[in-house]
Amino acid sequence: MTTLLLASASPARLSTLRSAGLDPQVRVSSVDEDAVLAEGRERFGALEPADAVLLLAQAKAEDVTRALEQTPAEATISAEAHQEPSDVAALPDLVVGCDSMLELDGEIFGKPADAETAVARWRTMRGRSGVLHTGHWVVDLRDPEDGGTGGTLGATSSTTVHFAQVSDEEIEAYVATGEPLAVAGAFTLDGRGGAFVSGVEGDHHGVVGISLPLLRELLDQVGVRWTDLW
Repeated sequence: MTTLLLASASPARLSTLRSAGLDPQVRVSSVDEDAVLAEGRERFGALEPADAVLLLAQAKAEDVTRALEQTPAEATISAEAHQEPSDVAALPDLVVGCDSMLELDGEIFGKPADAETAVARWRTMRGRSGVLHTGHWVVDLRDPEDGGTGGTLGATSSTTVHFAQVSDEEIEAYVATGEPLAVAGAFTLDGRGGAFVSGVEGDHHGVVGISLPLLRELLDQVGVRWTDLW
């Protein structure tokens, strides 16, 4: 079986992969997102949202790849515990990094800094539509004799999200749960926030945090069949 490592602490991404029959390892990157974006703007100029999330996904995947190559036994983290090192000393075959942001009227929303920000954001989003961008980056670590390509490549999933016309009371109650503070755009599709999303246009997995169809396409480009991960 081909092994996959998810360079993300997101429980939603891990759950999505597991529901699809995968059993990824997990390793969280040490990337400074603000620094990565600042460097990106310096190199490329103003970044479109779809490019910003792709840049961050690449930075996370390649940061974890470097850590694994330096100390593979210690750097591989159990997906069950997220804290204890696993007993797998070998490098995974593939590393995938992701990052998500919500675009609304040309403005970008990541995770809200605090409850007040989340409430204000929801008052802006309600009854309107935004685009949830999720960048994906794959690094192929397989040996050439095992079919490895040395490939490092990515793409962005963009899905339109329609928000319900929720009341102030609903917004405050939702923010009080703490859920919106931990996710890009201050909402979830697979949690309490799902009731406040009236519809999506595009891949709903991308809104949760990792697009399975897009990831399958990226893996195909490095010669890995999706079913090899089962």
